[in-house]
Amino acid sequence: MEQANKYKIEEFDPEILREYDIRGIVNKNITENTAYTIGRVFGYVVNEKLASNNIALGYDGRLTSPKLHEALSLGLIDSGAHVKSIGVCPTPMLYFADYYLNTDAAIMITGSHNPSEYNGFKMVVNKQSFFSENIQKFQSIIKNAKLEKKEGSFKEINIINSYVDRILKNISLKKKLKISWDIGNGAMGVVINKLVSKLNNTENILLNQEVDGNFPNHHPDPTVPKNMLQLIDSVRKNKCDIGLAFDGDGDRLGVVDNDGNIVWADQYMLVLCSEISNLYKNPKIIMDVKCSKVFFEEAKKLGCQPIMERTGHSPIKEKMKDIESPLSGEMSGHVCYGDDFYGFDDAMYVSLRLLRILSNNELNLQEIINKYPKTFSTPETRFDVNETKKFKIIEEIKERIKKLEGKIIEIDGIRVENNAGWFLMRASNTQNQLTCRAESTSQEGLKSLIAIIENQLYLSGVHYKFTI
Repeated sequence: MEQANKYKIEEFDPEILREYDIRGIVNKNITENTAYTIGRVFGYVVNEKLASNNIALGYDGRLTSPKLHEALSLGLIDSGAHVKSIGVCPTPMLYFADYYLNTDAAIMITGSHNPSEYNGFKMVVNKQSFFSENIQKFQSIIKNAKLEKKEGSFKEINIINSYVDRILKNISLKKKLKISWDIGNGAMGVVINKLVSKLNNTENILLNQEVDGNFPNHHPDPTVPKNMLQLIDSVRKNKCDIGLAFDGDGDRLGVVDNDGNIVWADQYMLVLCSEISNLYKNPKIIMDVKCSKVFFEEAKKLGCQPIMERTGHSPIKEKMKDIESPLSGEMSGHVCYGDDFYGFDDAMYVSLRLLRILSNNELNLQEIINKYPKTFSTPETRFDVNETKKFKIIEEIKERIKKLEGKIIEIDGIRVENNAGWFLMRASNTQNQLTCRAESTSQEGLKSLIAIIENQLYLSGVHYKFTI
């Protein structure tokens, strides 16, 4: 890559410095100069922390990612970093590259599941998630640190074959499965054809496999039911055993059973727990506050120790290492395997583990899920609010809700468990949104929980009506 002086270091909108990554709207608060500046700062931070700076770099299939990649690369090079770019890739492949290429850090250009006008940066330093206060320090580094221009290097490396071989390691299917894959025109399209060609005992139907940042068929966010309709139709029409869907950068998984029903993450996590419980004695399994009470109860029956944690793939990954958890996840579909893997969220690897379990089971996926108690719930419901007010709204609701009957859990936002079931209200750390969810053992119970949520939102000036 040729050096060029068309970019400059500049301060940027502090709103893009999120809890788990840097994210914003391209040409509004994310520009090529922003990317260049992030490269200069990130290279400086890595060198300060580790006294070396070999950095793996990748980018997703968004239309704005190539230009940001060019600017970020030059910023890293000018920081003195030795950049190893693996090109267009899903985020998990970049995490894998950090291990495979033995780099000191990694940075991924991705808008994740946000609308197409967004883009951003996910970072890893010394094999640890780089988040929270580390990201918040970027502005002060720009203002106060001496960001000397140095001479680094740039090299392009293709690791697709190595990544596919690694995630297929120890994956062998005993009985034949018919699978519909919805890539959502996201970055997992880079590897899907090579992977299914090597996956034994399967018949594969591929949907939206071309990487296309316009996302012409539907938005790549498998937590939103309408985005799963194409996959549901494919599973039913083709009589598939399972449907698998990915978000835009391939670190979150959506699942559809053999009858076309969406299987939410807290449900398929129980299927994954059924295998893990046979591999470990009383394994500690982390799930976030948005997940079903049924998960915690049934995981215990399987012989696991379920632990409730605040939402966020970064803190969950760090907690996993602290307590040596072999499997952890969250309701949004970020699932991390420590067992026989690296402990990061890779939706394709999770898919393969799920397929292996299904191929060893006499029951189909619907029959497996139906063994667990039936509940009535809302999906993970997200809606926009003013970015500057979202945490204040939750704090207001906390104070009012403490007067209600029930068990109050304040790990992340507020979760209330009562005789009707439970509900959660929290502020998103990555978007200008509130997230709510409710679950009950009856339809009437669910309605009563929703009424509480809607009333509390109304009292804080937010008008929102659920549809169930």
